[in-house]
Amino acid sequence: MNISRLLATGLVSLSALGAWAQDISFGIIATDSASAQRDRWEPFYAPDYAGVIEAMRFNKIQVAWYGNKAAMEAVDRANGEVFAQLMYADGSFGYHALLITHKDSPYKTLDDVITNGKNINFGIGDPNSTSGFLVPSYYIFAQRNIEARNTFKTVRNASHGANIQATLAKQVDVATNNTEDMGKLESAKPELFSQLRVVWKSPLIPSDPFVWRKDMDPAVKTKIKNFVLNYAKTDPAEKAVLKNIYNYGGFRESSNDQLIPIRQLELFKDRRKVESDDKLSAADKTRQLAEIDQKLAALKK
Repeated sequence: MNISRLLATGLVSLSALGAWAQDISFGIIATDSASAQRDRWEPFYAPDYAGVIEAMRFNKIQVAWYGNKAAMEAVDRANGEVFAQLMYADGSFGYHALLITHKDSPYKTLDDVITNGKNINFGIGDPNSTSGFLVPSYYIFAQRNIEARNTFKTVRNASHGANIQATLAKQVDVATNNTEDMGKLESAKPELFSQLRVVWKSPLIPSDPFVWRKDMDPAVKTKIKNFVLNYAKTDPAEKAVLKNIYNYGGFRESSNDQLIPIRQLELFKDRRKVESDDKLSAADKTRQLAEIDQKLAALKK
């Protein structure tokens, strides 16, 4: 995962690497199926989000491309700091979480899914996935004061790519996904895309951040930021690299503030859990709710 190997992907040039004073390793989250990740990113990918976060925590990698939920974990547990944000080719900085079914499924709306939950095998995302886990956990389940594992016949965690495959094969009845991965499928395999139905779409999620370790050499940080922010701005070859990965248009500067909406979602989800926990004493429940509310208030300042 050494960044010098990124030369092979076209994401990094020799001129960009010149004069970097420390050895930098780069991590990429595993959002797709294992085979697709291997084909696209080998040897840079890890089999799950936690692997990349832990690698940053122990300084095995210094820079990573995360989803927002995983970036929040990296900031809190792995000395991480957001410094850039992905831009799509249309100039937008966000995407949506989805629930998908096979086109032959009898479930056509979110209400259908919730009402028939006990008959449904449900595919949810990695626990550190923003669109696959956190966003649907809040907008679908927490707001209804229900838990996924108590709602459906079975629940399994998997990557976006694995959830698409399982839905196509009718191994799960409903699964989480996002507009980015579904867009990739539509572009690459429209015949498979046409076999899927979207039954729910979330509010906008901030696009993915780039995170580095805060203790990196400041001079190296400057070079990395300049490289990332200027990548694919004018160079046709660089634009082609991003388009080949997906329909990306470049990056803009960002900070940990990008994670505030995600932190709010996580805290709202925690608040719902405390409110519905009948095992807590009244005093403990009041104390925990006050602590959560204090954190939520701090995020608004």
